[in-house]
Amino acid sequence: MQPRFVLSIDQGTTSTRSILFDHAGQLVSVAQLEHHQYYPKPGWVEHDAAEIWRNVGRIITRVLRDAGATAADIVAVGIANQRETIVVWDRATGTPVRHAIVWQDTRTDTLVDTLSHSPLAAGISARSGLPLSSYFSAPRLSWILDETPGLRERAERGEVLFGTMETWLIWNLTGGNGSAGVGPGEHVTEVTNASRTLLMNIHTLTWDPHLLSFFDIPAAILPEIRPSMGRYGVGYGPLAGVPIAAALGDQQAALFGQTCFAAGEAKCTYGTGSFLLLNTGHELVTSTHGLLTTVAFQLAGEPAVYALEGSIAITGSLVQWFRDGLGLIQTAAEIETLARTVDDNGGCYIVPAFYGLFAPRWRPEARGVIAGLTSYITKGHLARAVLEATAWQTREVLDAMNADSSLALQIFKVDGGMTSDNLLMQFVADVLDVPVVRPMVAETVSLGAGYAAGLAVGYWSDLEGLRRNWHLAAEWLPRMDPHLREVEFRNWKNAVELTLGWTDRLADNTAQ
Repeated sequence: MQPRFVLSIDQGTTSTRSILFDHAGQLVSVAQLEHHQYYPKPGWVEHDAAEIWRNVGRIITRVLRDAGATAADIVAVGIANQRETIVVWDRATGTPVRHAIVWQDTRTDTLVDTLSHSPLAAGISARSGLPLSSYFSAPRLSWILDETPGLRERAERGEVLFGTMETWLIWNLTGGNGSAGVGPGEHVTEVTNASRTLLMNIHTLTWDPHLLSFFDIPAAILPEIRPSMGRYGVGYGPLAGVPIAAALGDQQAALFGQTCFAAGEAKCTYGTGSFLLLNTGHELVTSTHGLLTTVAFQLAGEPAVYALEGSIAITGSLVQWFRDGLGLIQTAAEIETLARTVDDNGGCYIVPAFYGLFAPRWRPEARGVIAGLTSYITKGHLARAVLEATAWQTREVLDAMNADSSLALQIFKVDGGMTSDNLLMQFVADVLDVPVVRPMVAETVSLGAGYAAGLAVGYWSDLEGLRRNWHLAAEWLPRMDPHLREVEFRNWKNAVELTLGWTDRLADNTAQ
């Protein structure tokens, strides 16, 4: 019997899901499990990597069972993952030395500030394509090596291993520490994930000795960098004999799933945070407007395809806060209903700088504000301001992207959980003044990982075949008055200015 499906594992910030896709790119079955979020101190965000690995085993079993499938039905496995989150684990036992430190975590802000005063800091961006920021992996790895007794010495001896989440999953999927009788696992990372560490040279696609020295990272701890598509190893257990054939950072996977294969094509994924990527082809474009230069994907044996990225830290998680922190709604979907009880935001703006501001401003000291409050404001106005915050942040990133690329987008592809909110998507179209389109398969992160895996093993023959699988599900056309759009954008930017320097002011007040 010929294999019928590709299997995607999408390891995200709040949950992990596994999806089977058929040759037409249609979802066959899905299984998903949430994992615990740990907040041990203000600004600290952690995950239990061992819990995540256990969840992966469970969802693989469930997704195969629900489809009536076995390993013989799977042509290949592709992985997508939260990117800058790091894990360090014991090579011999396979046990994480402590919780994974999540991409949202800001505990290394002080370390990054100290490093920024080094005379060598000026060259970091040119080598890595990234600004020196606590958003990326290297400061977290440096912190964990220094703050865990004896760990740096063990790392230098090669007794512990480092990886982003796809590295951790591939190592376990291919045998781990050998206790399953099929190891040891493959200690590898994929190039788009490596490009988010501040340790990889964006030009050579190799670990950079100067960056390792700058962050004081021993090379012995690092995985081998591989292309996005290729043979990473072979699974065991419920995936016995199935090739692990692709891995991509989640946002690059969404770009691939949206079939943005050509220079000038872009997508935005609306999830916990939101991420806008513009394919720039084989040309490495250096941003002068606060965007990131990153690897979009790399086929085995071919040059890398690059992208410009604008990262927005807080979008879907703002809705979560509105639900769980304030208790104003019971489910995330209710925010649209509540927002529709009013005609506008009533002059209220929410800037969700919970962890500072990411692209295009990169202001880690910023903290969130609710501006324009009057006695007129109701929870309906607040709900609308929550949704509008996502749209205005998108506008700032797209303006920066247009300036860097000299290319005004004609159509805006979107995906992710928040795209089910029609009011939000209409507002995005209004503030961007371009049509917004959503594909039939909204799970483009998982789809992109599946596409990459299937392409690697010949399940799909070429990129054009994948393009034919893209079908329109919904479209929103701009209809906002241009004058109102610019007035509202100016008001939004005024609210953003109130967030800047907030932690500095708090420190000054405390010292008095």
